[in-house]
Amino acid sequence: MSLNWLKGLFAVFLRTRHIDRHFRRLLLLESLTKTGVSREAPTSLSQILIRAANLTPDDLLSELESHPDGITDNQAEEVRAKVGNNEVGHEKPLPWWFHLWFAYRNPFNILLSILAGVSALTGDDTGALIIGFMVVFSTLLRFWQEMKANKAADSLKAMVSNTATVLRRDISTEAAPVFAQYYGVYLHAKAAAQQEIPLKNLVPGDIVLLSAGDMIPADCRLLSAKDLFISQSAMTGESLPVEKYATLKTPEQTNPLDLDNIVFMGTNVISGSATAIVVNTGDRTYFGALAQRVTATDRAPTSFQSGVNKVSWLLIRFMFVMAPIVLLLNGFTKGNWTEALLFALSVAVGLTPEMLPMIVTSTLAKGAVILSRKKVIVKRLDAIQNFGAMNVLCTDKTGTLTQDKIILARHVDAFGDESDEVLEHAYLNSYYQTGLKNLLDVAVLEHAEVHQELNPTRNYRKVDEIPFDFNRRRMSVVVSEQGESDTLITKGAVEEILDVCTRVQH
Repeated sequence: MSLNWLKGLFAVFLRTRHIDRHFRRLLLLESLTKTGVSREAPTSLSQILIRAANLTPDDLLSELESHPDGITDNQAEEVRAKVGNNEVGHEKPLPWWFHLWFAYRNPFNILLSILAGVSALTGDDTGALIIGFMVVFSTLLRFWQEMKANKAADSLKAMVSNTATVLRRDISTEAAPVFAQYYGVYLHAKAAAQQEIPLKNLVPGDIVLLSAGDMIPADCRLLSAKDLFISQSAMTGESLPVEKYATLKTPEQTNPLDLDNIVFMGTNVISGSATAIVVNTGDRTYFGALAQRVTATDRAPTSFQSGVNKVSWLLIRFMFVMAPIVLLLNGFTKGNWTEALLFALSVAVGLTPEMLPMIVTSTLAKGAVILSRKKVIVKRLDAIQNFGAMNVLCTDKTGTLTQDKIILARHVDAFGDESDEVLEHAYLNSYYQTGLKNLLDVAVLEHAEVHQELNPTRNYRKVDEIPFDFNRRRMSVVVSEQGESDTLITKGAVEEILDVCTRVQH
């Protein structure tokens, strides 16, 4: 108690000296360390992850009815029918009638509705009609504006899609043994192939391929890993990446976040590559458990809502004090209590600013329309005041809104001359890279004539790979041409490549 009193005294001293702005960073840091949402994993989830971490890969594959080459599409559909899509439960859109209630619910609207009802009962139909119109107009205007903004935001969300790379077996791998056993017919089973599928279609048992830049699509157990570093800052607050392995280093570990061979939905791969099997999806993941707790927490009112509510309750309290005083004074002095009651009601109506809800809603709606012309979607009208009250806005760039495509126009050597050898080396590097294929890789691999000329499947063999990482800023593959000589092909930031080069071929 004494510490809080001293803090308050110190804050008053800072404000009187006009130097409190120098201490706002401390307040910000203090607020960041406080959260109302627990980050501990549910006991049942912890047990599942710890069990998956301690099982051998073969036992885990057997338990999830999976295979080292992945599951088939039919198996995935059966599992998805049982466990649902790989989607985290978030704040679902409100039903229209519930949204309409939220648009209506505020102290002024409720008070005006009561006064409109009293006016109608006392025979003042004109007053009741005017007050009712104010309430209905402000409510419908807010409801319509917010519904339109929510629909626009949902349309933008639908345009954004995330995918994961999985191994999927062909159904012929299951049919071949059956035909051989019962019919004596030997079918040619197709090899497992990599597929890019939407995140929501992942199911437990899927084999996922991870590389630098990938987001972990679900809670997974690593089957193999090479120089794998994961950023878990969203889960643990650790600023440095954590190295993960295919084997569990500390079997006695009881905290799921410290398991060496478990990666979590919502984290991302900083460097390296890995193969993992999906253990949990959707709300059964650690991230899903956190999201459920966050969405279950009531949303705090904005400063604008708090200000309007304070003014509303101040006027309401004043009205509740003045109306009875007027009623009693008129009743005792004139003796006509009916007339005194009507006069008290008229005082209550006069003290209530009937136009305030409509004026506030109209002003905010006008601000939302102006922002929409500047490509800004306002989902909650009350947020406009908060937006305008900001002093500093920190944001992260999302990239240029382009067609998400790069076209390779020229391929030149260090002296700027056209070079087919540069394109061939770039093609081999991008072709054998198991890491994240960016837009440059895609642009290189679109040159089908290079693939036909090199025929990498027949003429080359991948020997090894050093994945890209953000410290080394290079990615290398070693290829062997028809088993004769090994060639190291490295790509990366220009300054990093030049630093490790001693000669330039011309």
